[in-house]
Amino acid sequence: MDSPNFLLFITDQHRVDHLGVYGNQVVRTPNLDELAARSWIADQCFVASPVCMPNRASLMTGRMPCAHGVRSNGIPLSRRATTFVEMLREGGYRTGLVGKAHLQNMTGKPPIWPPSGERLSHDAWTAEPGELDVEWGPRWVSDLHADVTVPFYGFEHVDLVIGHGDTAGGHYRQWLEREHPTVAALTGKEHALPSDYALFNCGQAWRSQVPEEFSITRWIANRTRELIRQWASDRRPFFVQCSFPDPHHPFNAPAPYWEMYRPEQMELSPSFYFDGPKPPHLSWLHNQRDEGRAVKHTPAPFACTEREAKEAIALNYGSITHIDAAIGSVLKELRNLGLENNTIIVFISDHGDYVGDHQLLLKGPLHYSSIVRVPLIWCDPVIARGTRSDALCSTIDLAPTFLERAGIERFHGMQGRSLLPAMEPRRDQNWSYDAVLIEEEAQRLMFDFPGLVRARTVRTTEWRLSLYDGVEWGELYDLANDPLECTNLWDVASYAQRRAQLVELLARKLLMYADTSPYPSAAA
Repeated sequence: MDSPNFLLFITDQHRVDHLGVYGNQVVRTPNLDELAARSWIADQCFVASPVCMPNRASLMTGRMPCAHGVRSNGIPLSRRATTFVEMLREGGYRTGLVGKAHLQNMTGKPPIWPPSGERLSHDAWTAEPGELDVEWGPRWVSDLHADVTVPFYGFEHVDLVIGHGDTAGGHYRQWLEREHPTVAALTGKEHALPSDYALFNCGQAWRSQVPEEFSITRWIANRTRELIRQWASDRRPFFVQCSFPDPHHPFNAPAPYWEMYRPEQMELSPSFYFDGPKPPHLSWLHNQRDEGRAVKHTPAPFACTEREAKEAIALNYGSITHIDAAIGSVLKELRNLGLENNTIIVFISDHGDYVGDHQLLLKGPLHYSSIVRVPLIWCDPVIARGTRSDALCSTIDLAPTFLERAGIERFHGMQGRSLLPAMEPRRDQNWSYDAVLIEEEAQRLMFDFPGLVRARTVRTTEWRLSLYDGVEWGELYDLANDPLECTNLWDVASYAQRRAQLVELLARKLLMYADTSPYPSAAA
């Protein structure tokens, strides 16, 4: 099949085991389960960074954060960066984005670090040409006709959503206020329906009055269907990215999804009840909660109560089932248009959420599997269906895979590898990485660290090692015998050799991912 279409679904802050195909027996995801039954499934796919902007930039470029420069949230991806979407567009593809991009800053809030009085007047890099404020939230509030100048990182068509919850902005908000002003007036926590949820009190959930047919999730699905219909008769193939802002907090799925799962019926991971020794950063979060000092209203991770954890799981499940229904409507449109046999359908998440694991909510620089491992489903008419792989792979591998499948040459500096050999084992029986690298840098001071949290993790099929800048301790977990990552073996003498081997492996990975772009322009 030459020049296939691509339809990429992305969810936000969606952990791998909150899908039926990955073993969850409670959450209802019939459409994704059916898609997975005829797909290649990666069981060991990991993020380049468990944070939105860095990992989304890695997905677009096939490069690690240390290479593309988006080290943390708050640093826009350079408009000079080459993306696989731009390569597809140059190769003759129609390219469209519907939903969340988050390749640029969108909150409208100033940086958390450093404080304004400590910021130097000059940076190592001068300001670059190009628009870096396209997703800036206040711009869309002050200008009712705000739009996206295309191409936008390679996308020639963009229907943009900025933010989360029923107050999200961008083109969605423009549509809601223009077409349904009475519904737009019902958005926000201040207009929420009554609820006794503890998460409402800390601002992480509210019961929205917005009917399901006007929700962000439904709007994204409808706009995606419209775009596919528009391009169905075009002789050129298309790449469409359908990007949902959910199930990211704040949780506020509309009825009937809000009450579809009951907190009292949710079961927590055994790691929630683990009472053994804990690493210092986890103990710090638990102490903050136990002393009544936990900060629970920001995007930063916090230690939660049992009730809060069960509420989060129930609301997370409801949001995921809502997304599954939306995806089902898009897949039905694809079938009705006769495009299913010429379209590769991919599903992935940008990172996970603790959702109660280790008594935590949200995400942060504690690299447990619940935030660093993500689902990856690749449905391809010419790839063996109903197959799974336990080969280690990374977010950075998606870009080269899309390009190879489209028959387009990868670009210099791309660090990921095409997954096609892993999907077709006859091509390469030893495709898997020996380990994957995960990077994270935060803007917040936390854990009582001497400075900002900077973490690097190397993960093999059997081990996880994490190092932190500015502290003498680290983390080492035997995943084969401790899959919940409860017992830190860093200081156990009998594991000293293993720790040294993994530290060396981490160093080699950091060297391997040092940037090789641009090419030299002369010998000297």
